[in-house]
Parts: sequence; structure tokens; C-alpha cells
Amino acid sequence: MTTPFSVAISAGGKSTRMGTDKALVDLNGKPVIERLLARVRDLGQAETILIANRPEAYTHLGLPTFPDALADTGSLGGIYTAILRSQQPYTLVLACDMPFVNPDLLRHMLSLRAGDQYDAIVPRVEGYPEGLHAVYSKACLPPIRRRLDADQLKVIGFYADVRVRYLDEKEWQSFDPDGISFYNVNTPDQLEQARRLAQAHHE
Repeated sequence: MTTPFSVAISAGGKSTRMGTDKALVDLNGKPVIERLLARVRDLGQAETILIANRPEAYTHLGLPTFPDALADTGSLGGIYTAILRSQQPYTLVLACDMPFVNPDLLRHMLSLRAGDQYDAIVPRVEGYPEGLHAVYSKACLPPIRRRLDADQLKVIGFYADVRVRYLDEKEWQSFDPDGISFYNVNTPDQLEQARRLAQAHHE
């Protein structure tokens, strides 16, 4: 039997560059986070949770919502909280501002947890790991906590201490040739581009 997993959406950022909550901005008639949730609805997860420091802004989603376990620890702290609050051995952690994640790619990533060979399953885009589009096991908690306690907040810093399975471009492009999965909506300009992408893909 395959090890169960959770999906965790990380919405704890301050959205400084957007000027408003980027998870809730409208993308062609639907908030960014609702587009993301629609794409992960049928992955087979045991639960979907939300990591957010303003839980009142997301009550309409009806999801269990948790603030960062450790304040002011950035994206790494969000990953830590997601894994900590997950009730399952594995957690798929996704940034809240990725409206075009590819369910087939996510299913492929999740399939790699079979056999419990890896603690982290992470795609690399142009050589750089996408730590907020990744699968993590509970084994990641101690090394992440050590980094947080030492104020070492680089997301990928703890990868040296766990078993990582990377997906390089040739592998993930078989599911997502254009890499649209990894498109972030961080700024008004990126939001406009996302609107054009959504129209181009008839969404």
C-alpha cells in the first residue's frame, strides 16, 4: 500500500511586491488560490491544509488553516509548519501563487515516494530546486528545525541532510513541456502575464 500524503498550500508570505494578498487576487474570474486548489483536488490526498498567518482571510475555503509554527522564518518556516501540521507521512507543499500546477506532474512526483526511498522529491528548473513545489517526508523536520534555530533560512539548505530525489527538466517536461507549473504570481506584471497564459490555455 502506498504511503498516504497530505497537500499543504503555503500562503504565509507578506505579498509585498503584489501590494495585496496574492493568493486572493482575481485571475480571470477566480482567485489564484482557488485555481490552485481546483488542480490538486483529485490527487488522492488524505487531507488538504493551508499554512497562513491571516487565517481569517481564508475561512471561505473551509480548510484546516495553521499559522507559522515559528514567526518570521520565511518560506522555510512555511515548509516546516506544513510538514509539522500534516497528519500524514508525506506532504506535497505548494506555494499559494502557482495557479497552473500540473496534476499529472504532481501525481508523478507523488509516485516517487513509493518504497520510502526519499525524504524530498523536488523538481529543478534551470538547475534550481523548486522547494515550494515539492514532496517532503516527516524525516525533514529535524534538519529543517536545526536550520531555523540557527537562523539559516535558505529553503534548500537542509537538502544536504536528507535523501533528495530531483526531477530535472527532461523528466518534468514530459508532463509540462512549457514549465507553466512553476509560474509564480508575485507582482502585478506577473498577474497580467498569468491572465494572458490562462486565456491562451483556455482557462
